[in-house]
Amino acid sequence: MGHPLTPGDFTEAIAGFATGVVALTVRDGRDDLGTTVTAFMSVSQEPPMVLAGIASSSYLAEVLTRQDRWAATVLSAPQRALAGRFAAEGRPGARILLGGEPHHRGEASGALIPEKGVAALECETRQRVEAGDHTLFVAEVLTADYATRDRTPLIRVNRRYLD
Repeated sequence: MGHPLTPGDFTEAIAGFATGVVALTVRDGRDDLGTTVTAFMSVSQEPPMVLAGIASSSYLAEVLTRQDRWAATVLSAPQRALAGRFAAEGRPGARILLGGEPHHRGEASGALIPEKGVAALECETRQRVEAGDHTLFVAEVLTADYATRDRTPLIRVNRRYLD
């Protein structure tokens, strides 16, 4: 019935899975980096832990092996353009991407945190797991920089953002 799964088949199959959209940011010395992540989930309530999947070949994955503390901002529907900027190939640093957007630096992580999201978590990596072409960063949540229920989350499904 089935046939061997190609990377394109897998991408097509998984595209129908709706996910929230997170801007993951990290400070690396004087540099600030970030990316849009849809492979993000809660893994434990006690202690509070999350998991973020990052392409192993990316510079961000390399930085996250050196810098254990980072921030994850659950983006709100009006932050669609911001998600697109953080997902763009060859994107500049996070300071430039956030230039015109309200943001601040997290106290626990030192990472830049966009404001007006649904929630922002400051995290510390506890475990790294190689999984195919991605690295899974399992992290303890150190602080909830902010969390609100009065904003609609940004959702991605079928390769499109829904707001």
